Amino acid sequence: MLKTSVESIGHQLVRKEFLKQSQLENCLAQLRDSSANIADLLRLLERKQYLTSYQAGKILRGDMDFLVLGRYTLMYRNGAGSFARVFRARARDTGEMVGIKLLRQRYAQDPSSVAEFHREAELGKTLNHPNIVPIYEVGQEGDNHYFSMEFIEGGNLRELIQIRKSLSVKDATRSTLDMASGLEYALSRGFTHRDLKMTNVLLSSKGVAKLVDFGLAGGDLHMHHEPGESSARALEYATLEKSTGVPSNDPRSDLFFLGAIYYELLTGIQAFGKARDRSERAQVSRYRDVRPVNEVDPALPRGVTEIVNRLLQYNPNLRYQTPTALVADLKALQRELGIARPAPAPVDLAPKKRSKSTRNLRTVMCIENRSKQQNDLRSYFSKHGYRVLVLNDLQRGLNRLGTNPPDCLVIMAESVGNSALAGFREAARIRNGTPMVTVLVLSEDQAEHKDEFEESPTEKVLVQPVTLRQLRKRILEGFRAANGHSRHD
Repeated sequence: MLKTSVESIGHQLVRKEFLKQSQLENCLAQLRDSSANIADLLRLLERKQYLTSYQAGKILRGDMDFLVLGRYTLMYRNGAGSFARVFRARARDTGEMVGIKLLRQRYAQDPSSVAEFHREAELGKTLNHPNIVPIYEVGQEGDNHYFSMEFIEGGNLRELIQIRKSLSVKDATRSTLDMASGLEYALSRGFTHRDLKMTNVLLSSKGVAKLVDFGLAGGDLHMHHEPGESSARALEYATLEKSTGVPSNDPRSDLFFLGAIYYELLTGIQAFGKARDRSERAQVSRYRDVRPVNEVDPALPRGVTEIVNRLLQYNPNLRYQTPTALVADLKALQRELGIARPAPAPVDLAPKKRSKSTRNLRTVMCIENRSKQQNDLRSYFSKHGYRVLVLNDLQRGLNRLGTNPPDCLVIMAESVGNSALAGFREAARIRNGTPMVTVLVLSEDQAEHKDEFEESPTEKVLVQPVTLRQLRKRILEGFRAANGHSRHD
């Protein structure tokens, strides 16, 4: 008979709606060994995907209550800052996936920090725009202060640039226009952002840039904070504004830092350079002496460099004065460059001339840089009737998705490293709904990241050890799921 503690923890999980009673009974029936303990139960629940690895770890440490906030159940931690942490969560009543921002405990006993946190949430609830991440509801569970918001499947711009190094003029301009449109709307409601940076811009799987974290937003509700967390987060803004003599909620400050984002998207180089500590971040020369973007990349179109350099004018009177003026110029630039809308793919009506022996073969592209594993992948999938393309470089593979996509992309994260995580997300953005099976294979050391991804019938995340046969099985499942939409039957 199982230990009482195992049954007890199981019933708590049912009561808190982590799983159903029938699922618990099924798992308890499999744990017939009288020596089975709570860890055994949690491993089984994780293996059956009733719990995430993050949840299992918290429950094993006795932190089950922490995972339940109001009507939400935390699934895994998605990001962390010094002021708050962000989680992916599920609404138990609707099953909807949301983001949860949770105030850190060290600030939960500080009334001013709690007030600032709730102010951010209430402000966000008033903003409704496609380029701003919406906030849904604000809550408190004991000492835990939190709010729920839209969950964006893609990552932030910092993660994107770590993978792609820089963006095309087309993509960088589109994202900058999205951000400027969000700022324009917020200003029409009386608010500025005041913490605009690469990590506070999320890119959806459809390539839409969305502003997040209006925690320092200025406007009619602007609060004059004492030195502390808020002033630390706004150090760059404070340095720029103090040295140029403008008020702390001047919309031109947001435009200056938007210019820095546009600059980096285009060149892959940070406009202000990397700062090692607060003292360097507070040096006026970082913001006054930005190297013109046309000197960094002389090949950039003139219209692009004029907008970037105007945004980054140290003298605020020489910058764009409003987001509206910037939006107008960005739209005009898109028309000038012929990139206002994605160009339709050319339709080739001529029949394809392929030999009988190869016309039905699917292409599997593998990202793997170890010679032995490359040979194993090439040999195995060729033997099973696939065309096989093996690349060393993740970025080369992602570039190919936009021009000559394979039927399946396999990313071997053990050889690629953690950049494979952002690469998997980037592949979803690039293919943008077109039929392609994508498989990310994590190493055992990377297993904790599995819960960061929402799998679909055509997007799979596996954790080593994985045999080639198991990998092929998952790929075949993806092909079957995409069968009605794929170019192959």
